[in-house]
Amino acid sequence: MTQEDELAAEFETQRSYLHAIAFRMLGSHADADDAVQEAWLRLARTGGEGIDELRGWLTTVTSRICLDALRRRGVRGERPLELNVGALPPETVGGSRIDPEEEAVLTDSVGLALYVVMDALTPAERVAFVLHDVFAVPFGTIAAVLGRSTAATKMLASRARGRLRLDAPTAGADAAARGVIDAFFAATGRGDITELLTVLAPEVELRAQGLRDVAVVRGAREVAAQATMFARLDALAHPALVDGVPGVLITVGGRPVTVMAFTVADGVVTTIRVLTAPAHLGQIVPSWVA
Repeated sequence: MTQEDELAAEFETQRSYLHAIAFRMLGSHADADDAVQEAWLRLARTGGEGIDELRGWLTTVTSRICLDALRRRGVRGERPLELNVGALPPETVGGSRIDPEEEAVLTDSVGLALYVVMDALTPAERVAFVLHDVFAVPFGTIAAVLGRSTAATKMLASRARGRLRLDAPTAGADAAARGVIDAFFAATGRGDITELLTVLAPEVELRAQGLRDVAVVRGAREVAAQATMFARLDALAHPALVDGVPGVLITVGGRPVTVMAFTVADGVVTTIRVLTAPAHLGQIVPSWVA
């Protein structure tokens, strides 16, 4: 095996991780692919010389490529990052944490910022937020990527968190649906079956994805009974975009436990999709969400 072959093999072990970073920043798999490919070309040109820690070097290079891409992109409308309900793999045996490469693949496949309209951030804020809050890159390293001081970089990440909290997707076309969802949770919290029946379509379907199987409940009264049965006083519902439709992230004690996606038509809920996978959600949801 030649030196270039060895370098290419090492790069491939980092590809899914780099793609996850680029996708979080750019919001597009195609753009992320381009960024990762550019990172490989830059690595190939160096021949690996002078690189002490490959993952750190590639993280910095990929982040700078994404930063440049965001700056070139300017202001444009983008769809929020999405969570694909049902895409999460089963829990690992014994509750052990998945290894870094599997985690990168998981992050890449299911999306991350549940209710984050990333367009609200400047390029520098976006890079600082993703690298620190999502991938736990130290602020000192991020500062080098951005060409800022460590203190300024911390401020960028803090500002990003504040903006993202304020910009949950409740306006526009989803506003009416969000109102129906709010009414659903208000009635659920009170255990009010009668009120729930007013926001559920007669033929509403609830599909709940667990670790191994899917449970399906059909009919307004049946779904209402199921909803009130599992209502918890200590649960909090955070607005989310799930598969591009209004939904919620449910947290209990500050831990993400469930994601729900709602299809709303003519003022009533017609479909509810539920994903329960606390361990995996805990790995991909930013800590500040809860």
